[in-house]
Amino acid sequence: MKILVLSDSHSALSFMRRCIGTVRPDAVVHLGDYYEDAQTMKEEFPGIPFYMVPGNCDRYRCVFGTPEILTDRVCGVQLYMTHGHHHKVKQTRTFLLRDARAAHVEVVLYGHTHQAECTREEDGLWVLNPGSCGYYGGSAGLIEAENGSIRNCRILRDGELEQLSTR
Repeated sequence: MKILVLSDSHSALSFMRRCIGTVRPDAVVHLGDYYEDAQTMKEEFPGIPFYMVPGNCDRYRCVFGTPEILTDRVCGVQLYMTHGHHHKVKQTRTFLLRDARAAHVEVVLYGHTHQAECTREEDGLWVLNPGSCGYYGGSAGLIEAENGSIRNCRILRDGELEQLSTR
């Protein structure tokens, strides 16, 4: 099963469409900035479950009270989903990792920095920031799971989408 992770789209819908169309994910996570971009993709791809949290630019772009943090089992994998601005991720990941570990998740997903990264902590916690699907040519995250276990977790860049589409 494939989970596509997007963040910081800032109205760059074409890259999001290409990602969803090429990867054909079983679920999509959008980590904010701009929340309505995820809503548009959800309408265009109605057969795919979407998990969405607002970002710092979404104060007036979603319904007041929309949860800014989600923890949910997606494709058998327990995820912690946040934009990251309340965790001060531009300065440190300390608060983010603390909260994710307290939630007993397997993967923590965040955005806000526009810097793509995918790492695994010593305790096994996966940390994924998909970067920005709206800037720098676009990037996304991809989690591949099988029987509730993570098989692969990585960053997809624009050029890799072309390679995937030719397979």
